[in-house]
Amino acid sequence: MTGNKQWYRASGQEGDVVISTRVRLARNLPRMPFPACMNPEQKRQAAEAVVKALPEETFRVIDMHELPHITALSLVERHLISPEFSRQEEGSVLCLSEDESVSLMIGEEDHLRIQVMRPGLDLDSAYRAADELDTALDSRLHFAFDDRLGYLTQCPTNLGTGMRASMMLHLPALQEGGAIQQLANTVSKLGLTIRGLYGEGSKPEGAIYQLSNQVTLGISESAAIENLKGIAAQIIREERAGREELCRNPHFEDRVWRSLGILRTARLLRGDEFMSLISNLRVGVALGMIEGLSLDQISGLIGDAQPATVMAMKGEELEPAERDAVRAVLVRERLAEKPT
Repeated sequence: MTGNKQWYRASGQEGDVVISTRVRLARNLPRMPFPACMNPEQKRQAAEAVVKALPEETFRVIDMHELPHITALSLVERHLISPEFSRQEEGSVLCLSEDESVSLMIGEEDHLRIQVMRPGLDLDSAYRAADELDTALDSRLHFAFDDRLGYLTQCPTNLGTGMRASMMLHLPALQEGGAIQQLANTVSKLGLTIRGLYGEGSKPEGAIYQLSNQVTLGISESAAIENLKGIAAQIIREERAGREELCRNPHFEDRVWRSLGILRTARLLRGDEFMSLISNLRVGVALGMIEGLSLDQISGLIGDAQPATVMAMKGEELEPAERDAVRAVLVRERLAEKPT
């Protein structure tokens, strides 16, 4: 899974701040119990129904119960599945597109989670792709729907549209300025939430945060998308203004170059240390301080240097020190200076 076709190896619109966009739809089959009340056989039946209903598009169908644990965790690190889905319960199935921009989790909290990812700020494209796939599947599966409550979901907080739209944001300037908590308080009043790198309950790593909608009932999908886009635009402006201040600080410029030096020479790199250093470097590249490196390179490296992904590439479980050594080699190779 380390070729050059994956969607997350590219940066998109507003890519200096917005790393990626995701639209996820929660859907359930009619006349079947929710996953929490299903036995493995019922889960298999649900999975077979969804796989059979897939449109004529190439999807890899993966039985999560048979997937190596480190590979499942690597999928979480690349935001292709949720941490809950990585538990690999019997009957859980993942359908993954060739470029990994579309994933279908069958047997997670709901019967089906349709997820579409895009690099950068691209909510409209992600929503269109998710909506088209949803419509195609609904024509064959007839998802559980109530005229008053909308799409029926296991968790009441997803009733209505069943949609969660989110963005992964790189906010080092706002974090350094101590503005994240105030930002979280503000967006919560507007029906949004800001969380850590892996969503609810997770901590931010490398100043990367997830911004998503909270309200799914009593609001249309298009209105939720527009609300998220409007708030994101304001956050992007504030982050860029903060970065302009950082640019004028010689201590910050020194930190960026020191980070590059360590990344290019270290023989051991812990995961948390790597994320802190690559965050500094990403800002430096985005601001034009450092030439010869691109945001595309850094995006791919952030995905590949995560703990389980490092082990998945090696094909074996590694002790922390071994993993840190492998990560250091990977980073040195990717960030090596090109001969002039």
